Amino acid sequence: MSKYDLNNSKVNPSARWNEVDHYINSLLLPNDKDLQAALEANAEAGLPSHDVTPNQGKFLQLLLKIQGASRVLEIGTLGAYSTIWMARALPDHGRIVSLESEPKHAAIAQANLTRAGLMHKVDLRVGPALTSLPDIKEEYPEPFDLIFIDADKPSNPDYLRWALRLTRPGSLIIGDNIIRDGEVIHSDSEDARVQGVRTFLECIGDHPHLEATALQTVGSKGYDGFVIARVTDSPVTK
Repeated sequence: MSKYDLNNSKVNPSARWNEVDHYINSLLLPNDKDLQAALEANAEAGLPSHDVTPNQGKFLQLLLKIQGASRVLEIGTLGAYSTIWMARALPDHGRIVSLESEPKHAAIAQANLTRAGLMHKVDLRVGPALTSLPDIKEEYPEPFDLIFIDADKPSNPDYLRWALRLTRPGSLIIGDNIIRDGEVIHSDSEDARVQGVRTFLECIGDHPHLEATALQTVGSKGYDGFVIARVTDSPVTK
């Protein structure tokens, strides 16, 4: 029997979410030494525990395979846990450009990617993303098939503007951490991260060439969610 009674309304919700995540992962996700080593290295180095969860990493990987993606841009590398998941979905000629502002994080990410044997698929750039993005546009003239935005939330509207310049009809734009424990509904929030997400979502909703939805999630990282938008070649009827 489970450690927690999932039918008992008095159970701590976070304990329930953790248990369900563990159950799902044990059935659907194989144990992976390189991914586990990346998480351990990130923790030992004192990196923030902001990595996607294993089931979220697998979700990104499946999206790339469904998309048939070969060109990916990731804004926010951290320790490259999500980068590993996505790089594994790419064909041999595929490339993921990953932008990380913190040199310490980038060094850990490079070590994790090297251990996983994936550096040949990754262009890891160090420095503020908004400084790197003009170079990316110049050096990568082919549009990206998928862009994953998982960095500082106040800059999300700027990242979206760049994402629209770097994609094509059919490309996907995914933004992580958009629910903020439900704080996203508060228009008067003084949290710059909440306001950044709100503006980000409003820009997506208002854009004539984006069709999108957002999903709330609960799990081992608590209450959050993501937005997924598809670039269209004609105006979206809403």
